[in-house]
Amino acid sequence: MTDRIRIAPSILSADFAAFGAECAAIEALGADWVHVDVMDGHFVPNLTFGPAMVKALRPHVKTVMDVHLMIAPADPYLEAFAEAGADILTVHAEAGPHLHRSLQAIRNLGCKAGVALNPATPAEAIDYVLDAVDLVCVMTVNPGFGGQSFIASQVDKVRRLRAMLGDRPVHIEIDGGVTPETAPLVAAAGADVLVAGSAVFRGGSVANPAPYGANIRAIRQAAEAALRAPEPV
Repeated sequence: MTDRIRIAPSILSADFAAFGAECAAIEALGADWVHVDVMDGHFVPNLTFGPAMVKALRPHVKTVMDVHLMIAPADPYLEAFAEAGADILTVHAEAGPHLHRSLQAIRNLGCKAGVALNPATPAEAIDYVLDAVDLVCVMTVNPGFGGQSFIASQVDKVRRLRAMLGDRPVHIEIDGGVTPETAPLVAAAGADVLVAGSAVFRGGSVANPAPYGANIRAIRQAAEAALRAPEPV
């Protein structure tokens, strides 16, 4: 599903005191989606946002609110995040025993259903739920913190997923270490949604958001250039 590249800045790297203004700024400067990293301090070693924060952000997000649940268990909280305004809810394949049930529940709540794979989790972990997903998120860092280095072995996982998905209208999202240098690698492998935190917000601020736009353009242009490159002979 690589008709075009979508950039989804992660507000984990935004100014926490000005989330509304930050969301408005990145959307005005070219962001396609807004990515919200929810962490519970249990499934991952960090604690971030709950449904109340998502609800507070919703009026400031005009595009797609992409909510990534790095929590376990996730099922008890799906309804709350859906009601808060999530457009996409992504759960981790590793976070619970009944992935198919979780994905069904998300869709029944009116959201798009995503599944995330940690770096050590093989693509084949979702082989039997492909018809229940709208998005597969490949973690190219270990989840929990922003600003980590890209794990290059995950590029092959993206290729495997793209082959597994075939012509299904399912997004492949990349989360972790996305920069203008790594974006071409995953785009060429078949990813079409790129989550970037520090690489988008670096150098800018609420008072001077112009660098956000330049950073988004740099990532998008690098990825799209890889899609236009000729196939190796």
